[in-house]
Amino acid sequence: MIGREKERQILLEMAQASHSQLAVVYGRRRVGKTFMVRETFGYRFSFSHTGVESGTMEDELFAFWESLRDAGHECTRPRDWWAAFAELKCHLQNLPEAKKTVFLDELPWMDTDKSGFTKALEAFWNGWASARRDIFLIVCGSAAAWMTKHVLQSRGGLFNRASRQLFLEPFTLAECERFVMEKGLELDRRDIVSGYMVFGGAAYYWDLLDKGESLSQNIDRLFFSRNGDLAHEFSRLYKSVFANPDPYVSVVTALGRKKVGMTRDEIVETGGAAANNGNLTVRLDNLERSGFIRRYSPVGRTKRGSVYQLIDNYTLFWFKFAKDRDDGDENFWSHSIASPARVAWEGLAFERVCLEHVDRIKNALGISGVASSIASWRSLGDGERRRGAQVDLVISRADRVTNLCEMKFCNGEYEIDAKEAERLRNRVETFRRETGMRGGIHLTFVTPFGIKRNKYRNLVQSEVTLDDLFRDT
Repeated sequence: MIGREKERQILLEMAQASHSQLAVVYGRRRVGKTFMVRETFGYRFSFSHTGVESGTMEDELFAFWESLRDAGHECTRPRDWWAAFAELKCHLQNLPEAKKTVFLDELPWMDTDKSGFTKALEAFWNGWASARRDIFLIVCGSAAAWMTKHVLQSRGGLFNRASRQLFLEPFTLAECERFVMEKGLELDRRDIVSGYMVFGGAAYYWDLLDKGESLSQNIDRLFFSRNGDLAHEFSRLYKSVFANPDPYVSVVTALGRKKVGMTRDEIVETGGAAANNGNLTVRLDNLERSGFIRRYSPVGRTKRGSVYQLIDNYTLFWFKFAKDRDDGDENFWSHSIASPARVAWEGLAFERVCLEHVDRIKNALGISGVASSIASWRSLGDGERRRGAQVDLVISRADRVTNLCEMKFCNGEYEIDAKEAERLRNRVETFRRETGMRGGIHLTFVTPFGIKRNKYRNLVQSEVTLDDLFRDT
């Protein structure tokens, strides 16, 4: 199994605890939550059940009954969730004395409208399981919003009951590389970065790659062939995470139009995306918690001026290239290798990959142990003498140094010419003037293969390469 060492160790330690434990596992759909739990325990559980996507209450109860019977517990079909959990208690009580591990997967799907599921679950845990020493309950779900509201921050009986909560992050570049090697895929690090721009760190998407095809051929098959596995993933993705996905899709659609992100007011101004009320706050929080967007504060702004940026790689790729494609070209991605649209997109997508690996950048700069904050900066210019400027990654450090990070995707060493050198000098000068930042300002370049040595190279104080982004921290 690739990665997840920390999470697996936590689960194994909880399984050995001297009293009952409740573990909450959540994270973006397709990151491998279920696989990680099952692999950790060798697919052996005292009871295991997975909710039915888009099922009715009757569907969910029937499936739970089937799981009870698969576990060896014969009973009549439960009429409601109280009866279902009563049968689960009966099953566990009849097992030999030992730690009993119960895995309830896709918990949010079980909570259909007016089903009483959460109340019955609360009673099962608070009134019975937590009073014993031998129950290890693992609940898992992709709907981070539901898991947070009904379990982690519940106002009901599950409030503050979780022994541990494990948010499963997407794979890093280093973990994707190990995954690629294990599958026998012939992809070098540049290919893996290119794949990350499309798939992000969703393990399931990487597992769909065929080792007999190039990366471009794989993307063509998955997105642009008639029955591509990921051509229709978009609707499934948001439907599985949010009970009412349409308002969330409206928000990410609005954010997808502007690569630097939008303020709350700008989102509202797009029209139809969301009303400027408490619902928008909840939706933005849920999208952030689920890993689809990030919130950041530009240099000099407070939280009130926060910018929300869409960062889910699959979503952004689908918006840009797959959403409205109807030309029938099943080899579109292979045919567009050198197209201006693809080259421009790769530049923006590489910046996003870098933002997802800021910890690797800081480690490469030798400042992982220095207190720092991450922000962005944008100057609108004056429309005449001074042009606007933008830096997507600004690292402000406690040692009075600020790193302005320039992220450039290219096929070889990046060359700074005279025009670029002048732009860089103006950028540093404008940044210092407009922010009033004191201390050192270091230009940092993040590129696949480094900066070409010429007379302008000395403008750059530090550089980070692909090897650094792939390095484990």
